[in-house]
Amino acid sequence: MLKKILLCLIGILEIVTLSAQTNHLRFDKNRTFKIVQFTDLHYDCTDSLKGQKALDIMNEVLDSEHPDFVVFTGDLIVSKHALKSLDIVLQPCISRLIPYAVVFGNHDDEHGSSRFQLYDYIAKKQGSVMPTRKKSHLLDYVLTIKSSGNIAKNASLLYFFDSNSYSKNKSIPGYAWIGFEQIGWYRSMSKIFMKKNDGNPLPALAFFHIPLPEYRDASINSKSKVIGIKDQEVCAPNVNSGLFASIKECGDIMGVFVGHDHNNDFAVQYREVVLAYGRYTGGDIPYVNVSNGARVIILKENVRQFDSYIRTSKNGIESSFSYPDSFN
Repeated sequence: MLKKILLCLIGILEIVTLSAQTNHLRFDKNRTFKIVQFTDLHYDCTDSLKGQKALDIMNEVLDSEHPDFVVFTGDLIVSKHALKSLDIVLQPCISRLIPYAVVFGNHDDEHGSSRFQLYDYIAKKQGSVMPTRKKSHLLDYVLTIKSSGNIAKNASLLYFFDSNSYSKNKSIPGYAWIGFEQIGWYRSMSKIFMKKNDGNPLPALAFFHIPLPEYRDASINSKSKVIGIKDQEVCAPNVNSGLFASIKECGDIMGVFVGHDHNNDFAVQYREVVLAYGRYTGGDIPYVNVSNGARVIILKENVRQFDSYIRTSKNGIESSFSYPDSFN
C-alpha cells in the first residue's frame, strides 16, 4: 500500500513539474545552449547612479553574448520599491525576448515583499519560464532543455533551489541551508527524469544563491585546481544538510553555480562536480574588489560537457574553462 502511495505522489510531481513549463528551452542547431548568469545586482530604483552600472553591464553582456537563457542567482534587489526594482532589472531580458528565471538570495525579501510574493510576480512576467507555483511552500523547480532534433525529447535539466536566508536555529548562527524536504524533492525529480531517459541520468546544472560547505572544502584543498578569483572566505552555512551527497548519488548534476560572495568568481572541481560562482553584477559598493560582470555557460547536447568563462565590460573574457578537461 505504501509503495502505491509513493508511486502516486511521484506521478503527481511529474505532472506538476512537466506541465508547468510553457516556454520551451532548446539546444540550437549547433547543439549548444548558452546561459548567462547574473548575480548580486543589489538594485535599488531609488539609487539610479549605482544601479545604472549594473544595468549597463547587463545590457553589454547580453548584446555581446546573445544567450538562449538568463538566470539571476539571488540578491537582485535591496529596495522597499521591490516590484518596481524587479521590473527594471528584468527589462534587459524582456526587451530582447530572452527567457529568464530567478532564485532568491538572503536580501531579496527584506524589503516588504515575501519570497512567495516575489516569485509569483516574476512567474507571471513576460519572458519568465518559472513554473506557476502550485500553492507549495517550496520555491524549488526544474526546467528542461529540449533536444535540437526533437522538441519532445528532454536533453538536459536545470535545477533551481531556494537556498533560503538566515538560520532559524539559535544554536546554529549564520546562513540557512537547503533543507531535507528540498533535497527529497530533487531526488524525486531526478528519478522521474532518469526513468523517462531509459534509466540514464540527464546532464544537469544547478543554480542557487548561498554556496554549499563543499565550496569551502574544495577551495582549501591543495590538490584542487581553482580557476578564477578567490578573494574572500566562502560564506557557506554552518550545517551540511547533504545536498552534495544527493547530487553524487543521483549522478545528473555536473556543475553548481551560486553568488553571494561578491569577491569570489572561482570554479573548482570537487569529486567530479564543478562548484562555481558567478561574477558580481551590481554597482559600486564598499566591500567589492572586482569589476562587475557575468558568468557565461555553454552546454553541449548529449554529452556531459560544458564550457564557461567570465564576461566583463569592453568584451573582456576571464577565467575560461571546459568541463571536465580543464580539471583533469
